[in-house]
Amino acid sequence: MDDKVIDSRSLANGESTRRRRECLSCGFRFTSYERIEEKPLMVVKRDGRREPFDRAKLERGIIRALEKRPVSSLSIENLVNEIEDEAAMVGKTSNEIPSQELGEMVLGRLYAIDKVAYVRFASVYRKFETMGEFLKVIQRLEDESTGAR
Repeated sequence: MDDKVIDSRSLANGESTRRRRECLSCGFRFTSYERIEEKPLMVVKRDGRREPFDRAKLERGIIRALEKRPVSSLSIENLVNEIEDEAAMVGKTSNEIPSQELGEMVLGRLYAIDKVAYVRFASVYRKFETMGEFLKVIQRLEDESTGAR
């Protein structure tokens, strides 16, 4: 159990480390290999199911909301990166994030970028079923833009 590292080398693009070691008691030399084992971030759905965080799924939803809107691909990429980073930070201790929290992150950022995309995403995320639900959100946006409260 008592050893010292003689040599360390990074392998496989930094995903693993090879260490040459020597036992301090008997002088026996041996090699150990270490690799980072990351636990995937899990999204906890409303019904309690868990599924791995899927960046492509997040990106598809955002692209769909921003379809035919004047937002660049670079802005979309940055938006997805920001949300992915924030989700990773939120789920850092438990490796889990509620889907509701993820949805609210998207809504908050879409609200700042494009109000039409915000309404589109909200309609799917919040499962709008009536015209009144759309009108309520649109009216709130109108009131905020004119300063009326």
